[in-house]
Amino acid sequence: MERTYIMIKPDGVQRGLVGPIIARFEEKGYHLAGLKLVQPTRELLEDHYKDLSGKAFFAGLVNYMLSGPVVAMIWEGKNAVKAGRTLLGATNPLDSAPGTIRGDFCIDVGRNICHGSDSVDSANREIALWFKAEEQTK
Repeated sequence: MERTYIMIKPDGVQRGLVGPIIARFEEKGYHLAGLKLVQPTRELLEDHYKDLSGKAFFAGLVNYMLSGPVVAMIWEGKNAVKAGRTLLGATNPLDSAPGTIRGDFCIDVGRNICHGSDSVDSANREIALWFKAEEQTK
């Protein structure tokens, strides 16, 4: 079964969207294989977003992600990575269709509620970064 990493960012947690976001994945039949509320460290975030380290917005992104707790999740099921990205919607919420999480709940690309792995390789790396083996269901 394929796994993906989904993270509810500080704005999603602060706005009380954890339940509705989880419900969308459950309603599609995906299995929650790991979940925790985390106040991430700068080091963890810089590692997580290392592919973006050369971008002008990198420092602002890390600082925003330090602004509050995040909900780290592992979801599993058929085509979990692609399905997760579809449920989240486009990175820029203004490009997200109604019915997607970003399309329904946000309008600012800098505060786009959630992160989803963009490939199976990214999912494996992100899951290993955010979860110990004993924090995951088998």
